[in-house]
Amino acid sequence: MDADDSRAPKGSLRKFLEHLSGAGKAIGVLTSGGDAQGMNAAVRAVVRMGIYVGAKVYFIYEGYQGMVDGGANIAEADWESVSSILQVGGTIIGSARCQAFRMREGRLKAACNLLQRGITNLCVIGGDGSLTGANLFRKEWSGLLEELARNGQIDKEAVQKYAYLNVVGMVGSIDNDFCGTDMTIGTDSALHRIIEVIDAIMTTAQSHQRTFVLEVMGRHCGYLALVSALACGADWVFLPESPPEDGWEEQMCVKLSENRARKKRLNIIIVAEGAIDTQNKPITSEKIKELVVTQLGYDTRVTILGHVQRGGTPSAFDRILASRMGVEAVIALLEATPDTPACVVSLNGNHAVRLPLMECVQMTQDVQKAMDERRFQDAVRLRGRSFAGNLNTYKRLAIKLPDDQIPKTNCNVAVINVGAPAAGMNAAVRSAVRVGIADGHRMLAIYDGFDGFAKGQIKEIGWTDVGGWTGQGGSILGTKRVLPGKYLEEIAMQMRAHSINALLIIGGFEAYKSACDMAEARGCHQELCIPLCVVPATISNNVPGTEISLGADTSLNAVVQTCDRIKQSASGTKRRVFIIETMGGYCGYLANMGGLAAGADAAYIFEEPFDIRDLQSNVEHLTEKMKTTIQRGLVLRNESCSENYTTDFIYQLYSEEGKGVFDCRKNVLGHMQQGGAPSPFDRNFGTKISARAMEWITAKLKEARGRGKKFTTDDSVCVLGISKRNVIFQPVAELKKQTDFEHRIPKEQWWLKLRPLMKILAKYKASYDVSDSGQLEHVQPWSV
Repeated sequence: MDADDSRAPKGSLRKFLEHLSGAGKAIGVLTSGGDAQGMNAAVRAVVRMGIYVGAKVYFIYEGYQGMVDGGANIAEADWESVSSILQVGGTIIGSARCQAFRMREGRLKAACNLLQRGITNLCVIGGDGSLTGANLFRKEWSGLLEELARNGQIDKEAVQKYAYLNVVGMVGSIDNDFCGTDMTIGTDSALHRIIEVIDAIMTTAQSHQRTFVLEVMGRHCGYLALVSALACGADWVFLPESPPEDGWEEQMCVKLSENRARKKRLNIIIVAEGAIDTQNKPITSEKIKELVVTQLGYDTRVTILGHVQRGGTPSAFDRILASRMGVEAVIALLEATPDTPACVVSLNGNHAVRLPLMECVQMTQDVQKAMDERRFQDAVRLRGRSFAGNLNTYKRLAIKLPDDQIPKTNCNVAVINVGAPAAGMNAAVRSAVRVGIADGHRMLAIYDGFDGFAKGQIKEIGWTDVGGWTGQGGSILGTKRVLPGKYLEEIAMQMRAHSINALLIIGGFEAYKSACDMAEARGCHQELCIPLCVVPATISNNVPGTEISLGADTSLNAVVQTCDRIKQSASGTKRRVFIIETMGGYCGYLANMGGLAAGADAAYIFEEPFDIRDLQSNVEHLTEKMKTTIQRGLVLRNESCSENYTTDFIYQLYSEEGKGVFDCRKNVLGHMQQGGAPSPFDRNFGTKISARAMEWITAKLKEARGRGKKFTTDDSVCVLGISKRNVIFQPVAELKKQTDFEHRIPKEQWWLKLRPLMKILAKYKASYDVSDSGQLEHVQPWSV
């Protein structure tokens, strides 16, 4: 936590500063097109990273219009200009549609205005139209300069000095309609708004047995409609990329009436505003309502969400995504040469990448072309693997084939929850049960963890039994921290009695440890020689074999929302520092990422040891901060970061050392981090990852069919997780070497690489490893 990060390897620090000197450079940042939550986080990251490396950074107000008009619309930004904007929706520097910039004359004015301030690096946050405009501007730059010189507006020296323009884009769009990136800035926050509305509507719809037709944004892209349908278990969804087959009217009415016959008290139909049929004719929410009323006579209501989806505070995911992309954009600008094409900083899996801007724009336009030409399969393929995966998962979970059409496997697959409750567990169980039934298995639910397993609390669970589970927090099956060790005899007996052929374990570190114990016990209990798959679900995000665990996103949002409120409470009192304790055991994920998303001044974690000098340096840093206009501080502490430097100790130290400069308050967040309804990310992630786990189990059981095969190899006990860009199965036998069992954390954790970002954005010097940056990749179209 040192102000100069003195423990950082000196070589990497030196390399970092030499590699990224922005001295003498000027960066302009603008937001253009439709606003999106998280744009402010991106602006903040660009400004602070730019200043950190020694560049001048300018706000360009009102998008391209401000660039054309010049004057006060282009103003230098300082560190404090971007204080307290992280939690604000929209964009503080404004956005506007600009006709003038479409004309060469307008671009000539814009170039002249930029040159007056020496700006030759542009960071554009917007959609594909805004980014295309920036690329055209870059291509014309030298010609515009020559014209300005001919007109006598600039001299020949300026033409040589500012010979080329660098452009880096970040995609801010709630529709997630830009190819090449898994998520655009604002999409996750828009999903939060949609899911909040759906959760509220579901309670009233159940009371009156109503059907609700919800229209969400997405004129050319159905991502919001698709993911919200997946996250709430909607009965039907209409998308521009994947129109319903001819005769859909009758199919939909049959589906709705079947669901009512199964005692379901409500129906939810989600429509993207750009929904079409196979003839490219619009399908409107009113048309669907009329159909349901005339054909089925159901009490039906339409809700159009509209601009609610653009508003509100950004989610934790969007803040972290935008901060990462903003820093990456500055690095890309400083590394650019005259030959570097305009690029977009993007997210692929959990990995930040750079992609050629025009390749992404071209593919985005290709999707629209495919839809116009009614090549809908191509449209889905071009949207990327994330979209195609969501669509396939939705289809599998929404429509159940009649029992006589499902070939039976005669296999029993059991599902169990283990460890502390985590949001998204129920979505994962629902998904596993439905995919298992669709694959022909008999699904068994084990109640109350391994304790319940040993006591025989095992029941068959059906398709309708898990209806409405996606939005429920906690664990409906019940979960305990008990490990199977002392119950192995009883568990083996229950497995024999119920003929269990495979086991899906959904839980945290205890689930992983249980799989390790059961794998070791196979020699004594042959009943354990079955496929075992662990789906990591814990708010601590401390399971080896995955970069993100189910439940961590919901918990992170709870931490960040509380930090926002606490910071707001200080706006009246001034000169106040808050010390907040987060959960996570020995894993500092919540403290570190919560600190990055909430704009904390420091975050103390177990993975990075600290001493009294670090604490002293942080107090001095906050004392300096109180002399500025930002007169409040936020410090996060992981609950187990240090045995002796407790929350009370740190609170008392800060109170004593800050006497007369600032006062202190402390807050222990506690179990509120485990509760609440799952976030859209966790609902979607739980649904998809659990479906993937069941596909693996089905494939394993298929291998053994008719041969009475026993599973004894390491690859039949796996953790399913995300690693960089891929969903992968890793045997627990291999993961043991990567595990610190004493502290229940993986030996290496990817998010520690983001730790310097939090420090840099809080005005500390830090060593930031940029070895992953710099490679311009090409956009990969994914096959469906």
